[in-house]
Amino acid sequence: MPNQPTFRTLSTAPGSHRNAFGAIEWGLLAAVAGIWGSSFLLIAEALESFSPPMITATRFALGLVTLALFPAARRPVAPSDWRAIGLIALVWMVVPMYMFPVAQQWISSSLAGMINGALPLFAAVIAAFLLRKPPGRVQIVGLVIGFAGVAAVSLRGGADFDNGYLGVGLLIFAVACYGLGVNLAVPLQQRYGALPVLLRALAIATLLTLPVGLMALPDGGASATSVASLIALGALGTGLAFVAMTTLVGRAGATRGSVATYFIPIVALILGVSFRDEAAPLLSLAGIALILLGAWLTSRSEGS
Repeated sequence: MPNQPTFRTLSTAPGSHRNAFGAIEWGLLAAVAGIWGSSFLLIAEALESFSPPMITATRFALGLVTLALFPAARRPVAPSDWRAIGLIALVWMVVPMYMFPVAQQWISSSLAGMINGALPLFAAVIAAFLLRKPPGRVQIVGLVIGFAGVAAVSLRGGADFDNGYLGVGLLIFAVACYGLGVNLAVPLQQRYGALPVLLRALAIATLLTLPVGLMALPDGGASATSVASLIALGALGTGLAFVAMTTLVGRAGATRGSVATYFIPIVALILGVSFRDEAAPLLSLAGIALILLGAWLTSRSEGS
């Protein structure tokens, strides 16, 4: 069938575990939220010495090296799946990681965090289109409640909407790319596991970003804190966190698995209060309660 490769490239699948979340799913969710939630603090430290293109390229390269240490990552994949893996490298890695720092030139970080929290909504819409089946009613309610909670937590410091239309548009496009990426990852994870897929995706992402990253090398030295933050971003945030997220969506499906991103603002808030003396207003506490409720509803058995 001549159209089969194209169909396989743009396809997703239901999760392999369609029951309510168990200990494994909640553990994977906690790992994703914890690592990616701390990435905001690590990025701020890395930016003290390195430019955004350098950080992006180095993250991919360090993530690649980290996954290459696992023998299972070197298992072969079918040539027909390389196209989908390449697309994952573009839409889940390269494009969004360049879009976010560019967009935040014009909009506040709090607004960027809220838009990033819309990932489960985009993932649900794309999954419904590719599977030709909408999420269950309970999942839909959970997604909406969870996003309301993300908005409450993310906008705790207020949002700058002035002259930010281009930034908002770029971030909406970036989050839509994330939504497509998590959907594409589901069938590939179910066939090969997360490690072989991500090793190849990170190799492609590194090849695409390294030339620009090398041109942005710092002229002077870098602080030990910035270097340590960059290493953590690469090994954990771009290596192991992607493995946890890919495993989660393979088990739970893109719609339910992507709800892990709802917890990222909670982790960022806790770290901000702990290390940067930021306030936690009542609105943020109410938002956390909504996120927990929304995540629990979304995690219920598929079709509920």
